Amino acid sequence: MKQRNVYLDLISPAEAVERARSVLDRRELIGIETIPTQDAAGRTLAGPVHSRCSSPTFHSAAMDGVAVRASDTFSAREDAPLELRLGEGYLPLNTGNPMPEGRDAVIMIENVVQVDSSTIRIEAPAFPWSNVRRIGEDIVATELLLPQGRTLTPYDLGALLSAGIWEVEVFERVRLAFLPTGDEVLDFLDRPDPKPGQVIESNSQVFAALARSWGAAPRRAAPVPDNEEALTKAVRDALRSDAHIVVVGAGSSAGSKDFTKTIFDKLGTLLCHGINVMPGKPTLLAEAQGKLLVGAPGYPVSAVVCFEDVLAPIVAWLGRRALPERRRLPVKLIRRTPSRLGQEEVVRLAVGLVNDRYLAAPLARGAGMITTLTKAQAVTRIAPSRDGVEAGESVMAELLVSENELSRVLVHVGSHDNTLDLLANELMGLPVPLHLTSSHVGSMGGLTALKNRTALFAGVHLFDPESDDFNFPFLKRYLPDVRVKVVNFAIRHQGLIVARGNPKGIRGVSDLARSDVRFLNRQRGAGTRILLDHHLRQAGISTDDVLGYDREEFTHMAVAVNVLTGAADCGLGIHAAAKALDLDFVPLARERYDLIFPVENESDPRLQAMLRLIETTAFQNKIKAQGGYETDLTGQEMQPGMGLGARRD
Repeated sequence: MKQRNVYLDLISPAEAVERARSVLDRRELIGIETIPTQDAAGRTLAGPVHSRCSSPTFHSAAMDGVAVRASDTFSAREDAPLELRLGEGYLPLNTGNPMPEGRDAVIMIENVVQVDSSTIRIEAPAFPWSNVRRIGEDIVATELLLPQGRTLTPYDLGALLSAGIWEVEVFERVRLAFLPTGDEVLDFLDRPDPKPGQVIESNSQVFAALARSWGAAPRRAAPVPDNEEALTKAVRDALRSDAHIVVVGAGSSAGSKDFTKTIFDKLGTLLCHGINVMPGKPTLLAEAQGKLLVGAPGYPVSAVVCFEDVLAPIVAWLGRRALPERRRLPVKLIRRTPSRLGQEEVVRLAVGLVNDRYLAAPLARGAGMITTLTKAQAVTRIAPSRDGVEAGESVMAELLVSENELSRVLVHVGSHDNTLDLLANELMGLPVPLHLTSSHVGSMGGLTALKNRTALFAGVHLFDPESDDFNFPFLKRYLPDVRVKVVNFAIRHQGLIVARGNPKGIRGVSDLARSDVRFLNRQRGAGTRILLDHHLRQAGISTDDVLGYDREEFTHMAVAVNVLTGAADCGLGIHAAAKALDLDFVPLARERYDLIFPVENESDPRLQAMLRLIETTAFQNKIKAQGGYETDLTGQEMQPGMGLGARRD
């Protein structure tokens, strides 16, 4: 067996960047090129630019009106107006016209009274050079127009062309080559259907889009298999190309098939193996042939930390560009977030504005969960000296979106339902789009969030067998001092999700006590789990007799996926989740899924827009089309004792 790699030392991203800067000669590495001015937006000037001509190149009118000699108008007064004759006294002209010879002022047309076709009257004098753009007012020939190191804006292009600069010398774009690796990696260009153990390569395109946003020029090779000889050749070829930086995707960790460190050692000088950040730890840097070699982690979230915290500052330095800084603001965490002592941890956050406070829900932290990148509005960093951050604690967040966008986020905390995805999509289609962010912590977690004022609204479906009612008994028990409104979202069908064809012949809750049935449960506090416990008690079945009762998932779709892949034989969930994955469904109960919000939030325009949406027939039809839903009560305010209402046939 091949010996595994060992992390040499764990250093901060800042130190990794400094090590790279200390060995790279950017004057030698990054050349200078001359390009047309009109193509230069976003490029960085390699030297100063001096204007070739003035702007404007002549004295011109700044306003529509008449050109005069200022000295001829000095006697004009409101009580003693002055009349001027066309030709000798005044000449009409429009904005931008050259000033006639001998004229040094413009009177605006609105301050002129036309007496007849050749006579005007004015009631105030004009001062020399009033309303006149003089030669060189904007740009003077030979003056410094833009300094070296300036990253050109669209406005700069206008100034350059106005000054007669047709070409500019700029630094080359930093060129980066990305080499995906792995026997299990499929080329996305082939549009493959992955089999078990295979993944579609996507990190290169995340990398490429980021690199372009840095003003760099990325390119990508086809995936290279986990073969030391093949990967060595691919890295050698990339070093021989015109790339300034070669990035190897995956293979930088400590596994027996991770060849990147060995190859970097062979081809150059290792600078670092491992950064003191989670995710992102397996980051490699080396120098070879005056160029930079980067070993990026294979997991997407980990790779992004490598790209943003280490590679971006190096590219900015090489390209003589400023590294964009993210807006930072304090946010309040809505639940405890543990962390590992000794390593900085980057945590992605869903952030929204609730009761004039920015609230943040930590997203799942698996290094392979790329959807946390798509759902996040911000990131925060937990210092190596801390083992976590408590719920309610304020942390500094780096925004991934504009602050204005945060005011359009609806913060939902509570039970998961597939219709929330439908709602999220429809909200983004409104004339003023709204972004729904959901933390799936179960119905009881939703009530806790409402109590702590850390959610705009909560989705809840808690059944109380004693009253045969939904949600209100729990509100009375757990939120006695919080005035809330309860609006129905849908009546949904819960049941046992089983494999297609129901090979185990599962017919009801009693079958969960069988030794050959592997069950998958929902998390504690979830309304679905409370419903299960109620039916188990009715059937006289102990939770100890249910194989898998302690195995938990947080969404109906996660339960369905486990059944689809054979990791479980069944799990309790909604009909829509079974239908979405073409699984079979054993009905168990109908229940009311309500949206609950504090009365103090009722006037919030985001909440009002959402309520108007769910009242529409078009939206309700889309709910029903998912299967396993009824919309008889959708959009109606619920009252204690209403239960499921009258069912329509």
